Amino acid sequence: MTRPVLNIDEVVVQAVALQGDIATRYDLRKGEIARHIGARKLGYRLTVVAPGKRACPFHSHRNDEEMFFILEGSGELRHGDARYPLRAGDVVACPPGGPETAHQIINTGTTELRYLAVSTMEPLEICEYPDSGKFGAFVAGEPRAFRHIGVPGDAHDYWEGE
Repeated sequence: MTRPVLNIDEVVVQAVALQGDIATRYDLRKGEIARHIGARKLGYRLTVVAPGKRACPFHSHRNDEEMFFILEGSGELRHGDARYPLRAGDVVACPPGGPETAHQIINTGTTELRYLAVSTMEPLEICEYPDSGKFGAFVAGEPRAFRHIGVPGDAHDYWEGE
């Protein structure tokens, strides 16, 4: 049986390789927690972000709900049209919805920003990215998960090609 306890200092953080202009604005380093403690319905991970950067684009979820707990550092939460300062000890709720619940955490401090991310990990998900006008459709599962990133102009008629 999987041990249900993992200390945060045991989490192995790995960098996601980012290229070009994206690497100047984003820094995604994450440590998987959920599968190491036997979680089934919630996703848990440790996220680490360098000063002046963000881990992901401004986005909203139609199904997943996320919660972030700031462990170290300081930053800013973009949430809908508002911005909120963040510091160690803050808990952030990001419920599902449209552009009004879009969110992004930015490290505005001078040291690494470290936070625990918790998500409901719904098997079907639609994300919207208000800054770029994109959307993403995701279906979890094995052996072949589905992932598509597009823009509304990519739409086709239901009967096209049938």
